[in-house]
Amino acid sequence: MAIDPAVIGTVLPCTDLLVDRSRLRLFAKATGATDPVYTDIAAARAAGYPDLPVPPTFLCALHNEQPDPLSWIAELGVDLSRVLHGEQSFEYKSMAFAGQYLTARSRITDVYQKKGGALEFLTRATTVTGPDGRTVAELTDIAIIRHEEQR
Repeated sequence: MAIDPAVIGTVLPCTDLLVDRSRLRLFAKATGATDPVYTDIAAARAAGYPDLPVPPTFLCALHNEQPDPLSWIAELGVDLSRVLHGEQSFEYKSMAFAGQYLTARSRITDVYQKKGGALEFLTRATTVTGPDGRTVAELTDIAIIRHEEQR
């Protein structure tokens, strides 16, 4: 069943995250980031940062800070076993560091189909702000829903 395009513009629940050093170190290790500014406070300060900087793509973690990070898709009546991660992009506006609270505000920005309706694309845009309200980044992600082929 196709998603009703009326969902475009739907504002999703806000997510807050305290960025702590242990999370940043774990993320750096998991992603193979070897620059010591992501794991060593002295190296970060020597590079001119006030604390460990948030590594690229860490902001994806904000979407996973909910008990059910895919609930926004499930609430549209989508069978989650048919969902694929399609695309993710980041546009960075300012830096974030350990010890800061970040807030993610998301909304659904597009729904469209391809392959005669066999694939449906659901786009979410997220603005991440820092403790002073400044924009840290704009994120866009696309979920792909596989539908039964039409015969």
